[in-house]
Amino acid sequence: MNSVKLRIGGVPEHFNLPWKRAIAAGAFSAAGIDMEFIDYPGGTGAMNAALRDKELDAALLLTEGAVHDILNGGRNKMVSVYVESPLVWGIHVSTSSNIRKIEEIEGKRYAISRFGSGSHLIATVDAAERGFSLDDMEFVVVDDIDGARAALLSGEADVFLWEKHMTQPLVDSGEFRRIGERVVPWPAFAVSVRADYLDRHSAAVRVALEIVAEFTRQLKRDPDAARQISEAYGIGDENARSWLHSVEWNHDRRRPDAAIDRIVTALLSQNLVQSAEPIPQGPGRLDRIWTNIGS
Repeated sequence: MNSVKLRIGGVPEHFNLPWKRAIAAGAFSAAGIDMEFIDYPGGTGAMNAALRDKELDAALLLTEGAVHDILNGGRNKMVSVYVESPLVWGIHVSTSSNIRKIEEIEGKRYAISRFGSGSHLIATVDAAERGFSLDDMEFVVVDDIDGARAALLSGEADVFLWEKHMTQPLVDSGEFRRIGERVVPWPAFAVSVRADYLDRHSAAVRVALEIVAEFTRQLKRDPDAARQISEAYGIGDENARSWLHSVEWNHDRRRPDAAIDRIVTALLSQNLVQSAEPIPQGPGRLDRIWTNIGS
């Protein structure tokens, strides 16, 4: 029997270690899936572009980024939450910056990986929650975390939001100063799949997610997991243990209706949806975003 090719993208971060472990163990191959995991340092915005260009079949996206892309015309469907626990974003400035308090970032220049990325969307969410003027926000596209480091160092940008455990080494070294955090009220990551791929291979996607769910359980049980995470991703042992204790991967494919509604409401309220198609109300809105591929 021919195997099904599945190209999935994800950030090169600790959240996606279960996929790497499953590939190394041959779990996908044994199930008839030719799995290719592609790292995207540019994050959610870069992966949404790759889905549009059919360079990927599926992607592990920030949940708000997956919803944002679909509402703005992306021909994808969310099929599962991947990481159930919320993402904690650190709000950073250069250690040489004169910015000391969170109130001082209003109207400053935000480094973002690209428009539509999490660093863009959550910067806007955070500003709105703090009552800052969204009209005064200025964004500097830097591609990835290395670009943000250069932009803050040179003074091209002033502020950068990124997942706090991945930036902890930069805070510990004194390169970044963390002046605040933003915890988003929805699951951190979701699985988004091209609609045309789902039409042909929804069963393969379902099997792949079942395999990964088992490897997430194994990782949580592994007494050596924190050390492996620390070595693989360059974060300290204590930081790795703290993250592993707090993260909760999802093990079913129930649609998180309330969370999706919160995201849509936030995006609409901040004028981040520019779709030519009207946004449905009620169940129609959720059906546009999510497809059930079975439990």
